[in-house]
Amino acid sequence: MKFIPGKYQGRHMLTTQNWSLAELKEILDLADDMKKVRFSEKYFDVLKNRTFFMFFYNPSVRTRQSFEAAATELGAHAQFLEPKSMRLKTATTAGETVEDAAKVMSRYAAGLGIRILEDKIPAYGDGYALIKEYASHATIPVMSMADDRFHPFQGLADMQGIRSHLGHDLRGKKAVLTWGHGALSRSWCSVQEYMLMASRFGMDVTVAHPEGYDLDPEIIEWTKQNCAEAGGSFEITHDQKVAYDGAHVVYSRNWMSPNAYHDGSLHKAEEIERAMKFTNWICDEEKMALTDNALFTHPMPIDRGHEVSDAVASGSNSIIYDVAENRLHVQKAVMALTMV
Repeated sequence: MKFIPGKYQGRHMLTTQNWSLAELKEILDLADDMKKVRFSEKYFDVLKNRTFFMFFYNPSVRTRQSFEAAATELGAHAQFLEPKSMRLKTATTAGETVEDAAKVMSRYAAGLGIRILEDKIPAYGDGYALIKEYASHATIPVMSMADDRFHPFQGLADMQGIRSHLGHDLRGKKAVLTWGHGALSRSWCSVQEYMLMASRFGMDVTVAHPEGYDLDPEIIEWTKQNCAEAGGSFEITHDQKVAYDGAHVVYSRNWMSPNAYHDGSLHKAEEIERAMKFTNWICDEEKMALTDNALFTHPMPIDRGHEVSDAVASGSNSIIYDVAENRLHVQKAVMALTMV
């Protein structure tokens, strides 16, 4: 398929679920080519002299690095922004509204990325709602660089990594998402995008977690619908052996419980104390031996020794570094297709 810069001009990337399967494949195919010819001149001036705003409510390592590198390799400039450096209206302070900020940013930049995660919001869904509000007023593409519900670029990077190792036809392949104990009390965004992407591509999706760690019911329903449409299956289990049996890809990550938010805030210490009791919920060599020589993946940073053992995370079937690199390539692809 021929690459057309700005083919989806102004299109937001808030979740992969809002893009068709054909469009997602187009993004991944373009990312594959960008990876293949990374330092050639083929794409080096696609966004020449454009600016991409990166608005961080939460800090990041890979997200900031990969987006800045992506902008540079397309001939653009990425500008780092934080709420503390801007006069924004909040529940307790006067300042610029989201509408005014979005409309002004649209006059300056060709794209806007926003990252807002669990500890910067009073209730689940509020981070995604804020990004949606920016998107409703902006005339440039708005991109979620991770919020409390979705992490579209992580989902795309996961799929690029899986396709590169297992091929483009993933029907009949078993994709496992398993909860892992740990001390980070993570949001649901990355694991939910993994479910959505795996189901869109026809994989058989199995989600494993202890009682009390259910994910977003709406996104579970979307995943079921995706599986039905693509010919895959969907299962939720509390039995780790059932989950790992015959798996082709294993994604082990800690996530918070639905009770993490109450009284208008995230109770992280309570979540961590509870999670650390489930010490048997770790992806290790014994469990991976139940799989069909499965790949291991994780969005990083990894809580080694809790979510996954060192032997698995650094083993020959681990694709964590491939996936981390892929964040750069899928971000370049989306930026090139939506920004002009």
